[in-house]
Amino acid sequence: MKKKNEVNYVEKIPVKNPDIGWKTDDEGKVTLEIENKGVFNRIFQVILKKPKISYIHLDEMGSFVWPLIDGEKNIIAIGKSVEAHFGEKANPLYDRLSQYFQILDSYGFIKWNK
Repeated sequence: MKKKNEVNYVEKIPVKNPDIGWKTDDEGKVTLEIENKGVFNRIFQVILKKPKISYIHLDEMGSFVWPLIDGEKNIIAIGKSVEAHFGEKANPLYDRLSQYFQILDSYGFIKWNK
C-alpha cells in the first residue's frame, strides 16, 4: 500500500543536470558531454592523459528519450511517447525506462523534480 506522501517511481519527473552538455548528430543519436572536474580528474588528465571531456553515446531509445526530459513530464508521459514511436520494440516499456532512469540518476546525469 502506498503511503500518503510516497510517489510511485514512474510518476517522478526527471530533470537534466544543467552541467551536462549534449548534441544530436544527423542520424538523431544523442551524445552527452561530461566535463571531468575535480582534483583527481585533473591529476588523471595530466598524468594519464585522460580527456577533459568524456562523451557518452546513447543508443536509439536513449537518444529518443533524452530530449523528452524537460522537467515537466513524468516517466509515464515519456513512456507514452516512447510507446507511440517504438511500439512493441519498447517492451517491457516501464521496466526498461525505470532501469534507464536509475542509470541516469546513478551517474548524476539527471535529478528529480518530484
